[in-house]
Amino acid sequence: MDLIDSESPGSNAHDFTVSELSGAVKRTLEGEFGRVRVRGEVGRVMVARTGHMYFDLKDDRAVIASVSWKGQVAKMAVRPEEGMEVIATGRLTTYGPQSKYQLQVESVEPAGAGALMAMLEARRKALAAEGLFDTSRKRPIPFLPQVIGVITSPTGAVIRDILHRLADRFPRHVLVWPVAVQGERCPRDVARAIAGFNALQPGGRIPRPDVLIVARGGGSIEDLWGFNDEAVVRAAAASKIPLISAVGHETDTTLIDHAADLRAPTPTAAAELAVPVRADLQAQVANLGARLHRAGTSAVQLRGQRLSDLTRALPRPEALLGTPTQQLDRASDRFAGSLRALASRKTLDLNRAAAGLRPGTLRSSINARAERLTNTSARATTAMRSQMQRRKDALNTYTRLHATLSWRETLKRGYAVLRDADNAPITSAEAARKAPQFTVELHDGTLPAAPLTTAKTTPPATPPKKRARSTPKAPDQGSLF
Repeated sequence: MDLIDSESPGSNAHDFTVSELSGAVKRTLEGEFGRVRVRGEVGRVMVARTGHMYFDLKDDRAVIASVSWKGQVAKMAVRPEEGMEVIATGRLTTYGPQSKYQLQVESVEPAGAGALMAMLEARRKALAAEGLFDTSRKRPIPFLPQVIGVITSPTGAVIRDILHRLADRFPRHVLVWPVAVQGERCPRDVARAIAGFNALQPGGRIPRPDVLIVARGGGSIEDLWGFNDEAVVRAAAASKIPLISAVGHETDTTLIDHAADLRAPTPTAAAELAVPVRADLQAQVANLGARLHRAGTSAVQLRGQRLSDLTRALPRPEALLGTPTQQLDRASDRFAGSLRALASRKTLDLNRAAAGLRPGTLRSSINARAERLTNTSARATTAMRSQMQRRKDALNTYTRLHATLSWRETLKRGYAVLRDADNAPITSAEAARKAPQFTVELHDGTLPAAPLTTAKTTPPATPPKKRARSTPKAPDQGSLF
């Protein structure tokens, strides 16, 4: 071994800083892989509050982190979803702060119509399992709505076709809610429009539609993808206003068609389903009016003929009135004599009644009734006075009993009541010891008293003299009364 070691190989290499090395790797990677197209399955997807989208592209052996900025996400016709096989176009770049490389995605397209349709079918089955497509949920379309709400692009040919067809069939009040009918904004705009129309109150400043039409012209499956969005389907199923779906041409089918109350093959057909033809209604009304007039005229003629037939079957008036006329003549002959006999009987009855109405008889009757009234009044007065005296005696007895049993009468017999600072009675020695202060209530007043003490006292040498029982012992400091 040499006394002086030689320098190791590579010891004269340039020393990179971390930032320099990261920048060199970034330039090499972006220079070698400029714009690339990557095919893979979408893994986890996360949309930040800023609008940027972060997701993974993977196959069976590797995973590439991917990012799309807010502006690129807004331009995507089809947004990546987990499990979806796509072809992503973008640039390979590095993220220095975490020493990782990532794919900056500019556009995403399905890897094939089969993959996209498979994902659509899976979503359809999941929503159908929730009952969003059940026939029992669908509401009938009003026969003649007063207001029609149309959710579509305000600048396309669709709205012109709908308005033109409504004007031809039956002009109605139309409210148009402008929305984007494709792209990233489409699902959000359509869902908000359906919810917005449902939020209108009946009788408000803006009339509430009686039926809604969601319309868009034909296009590829990517163009119509916004109407397969889950938010749009749920909004259509939750709509309280009957909804007609008219998205695409007759062969195009989207998930909103299953959730809508009625599907129209084209936007023009949606207008035809929303209103009847006014000319047809007018002709039908005229036809029904003519039929009603003919039926009424025929019924009147039939009943007139029936009346004529019944009239011919009736007997002549002379035959009907002959017997009653004779009976009336006989009765009128007997009427004068019967009336005179009745007047005589009534006169006799009146004379008999008048005989009992002499002045003396009336005065005797009045005097007898007055005497009975006086006797009845005297008996009532005597009974009332007797009852009042009994009540007064009973009240006096109860008053004396109350005075005898009153607690104040008890105090007069030598008892006392102890009350604490809140004027509540003290009922035990333990409570008296714990009371900071209390008063003694006698029959003729109240005295303050100090709290009890536990000091021991020396018994007197000689027993105290007995005092008369009627004289109470004077209380010492701290004794109970």
